Amino acid sequence: MTKALRQPDGLEATRPSPARIYDYMLRGKHHFAADEAAAERILTLVPEIKDCAWSNRGFHQRAAAWIARQGVRQFIDIGSGLPTVGNTHEVVTKVHPDARVVYVDNDPMVEQYSTEILDDSGQVSVLCADLRDPDSILGHPAVRELIDPAEPTGLLMTAVLMFVADADDPWNLVARYVGETRPGSFLSLSHLTDDAKPPLAVDGFRRVFDRATEQMHFRSKAQIQRFFDGLEVVAPYEGAAPAITYSGLWGAEDVGLADSDGSRWLYCAVARKPLPSRGALPRLSGRTSSSRHRRNWASTRPRSRGSGPVTATARSRSRFRSAAAGPGVTGC
Repeated sequence: MTKALRQPDGLEATRPSPARIYDYMLRGKHHFAADEAAAERILTLVPEIKDCAWSNRGFHQRAAAWIARQGVRQFIDIGSGLPTVGNTHEVVTKVHPDARVVYVDNDPMVEQYSTEILDDSGQVSVLCADLRDPDSILGHPAVRELIDPAEPTGLLMTAVLMFVADADDPWNLVARYVGETRPGSFLSLSHLTDDAKPPLAVDGFRRVFDRATEQMHFRSKAQIQRFFDGLEVVAPYEGAAPAITYSGLWGAEDVGLADSDGSRWLYCAVARKPLPSRGALPRLSGRTSSSRHRRNWASTRPRSRGSGPVTATARSRSRFRSAAAGPGVTGC
């Protein structure tokens, strides 16, 4: 029997969305019949893709925890998806109880169900925004409130850039976000690949998303490596050289057991933005600490005006404010 939700008023649910398909793969409860049908078509073509989804989730959690252990206390999770077990703020606050997290996704359902992860601490905010419009995210009041540009930031982009076409230059978009962070910040990123995969399975997988809210764009290892240009990639596991790897292997204690067919659909890595005086890159198991120094983003980095049209929409669910995001930004 299906566990799909009934379509709520005001939300178009006849087209599957990446966030809701992923929710279905993770046995979540925030998806509709169209998402379930799309997910089942993918599983018929690529049965191991459910393992891929869990592998990706595991990488996300291990990477976020590791970055927090390097002393990072603030995170922007772009393409965060729907609430599930082990959300980013739940992972990083186990390391730093005062850690702050801004979730960003362009699926309106993510914001709609954000009440499940918001609390009275004021340390978490959720935006409905599109990563292809960095200004609508970086200039948003919730980001200015929670993310201090004087501190290093953990930038999490887990399995999201595969929904950005080459025409939108995803490499430049990543560089823009990384460029707004201070040295010592970290980028964590995973991405689907079609390297060494059966062409018919890849084509069928891709075509499932032709009618979805976002289309799928597989990329090669070399293309995914480009996202880390200019950054210092962390060794993915003890004894490995710094490099991108399969999602199941990153941070694994037993790489032999972690190396599954499903995890080989995803490349991933964590990398640090270089420090001015080049310090030693921390080991995967390393722990460091830093003091919390917090200022309002707006006091140190005024939002530029007249920089071009803003086409994406953004709004937030936060205890701090519910005002519109600013000039050129409307509700999602």
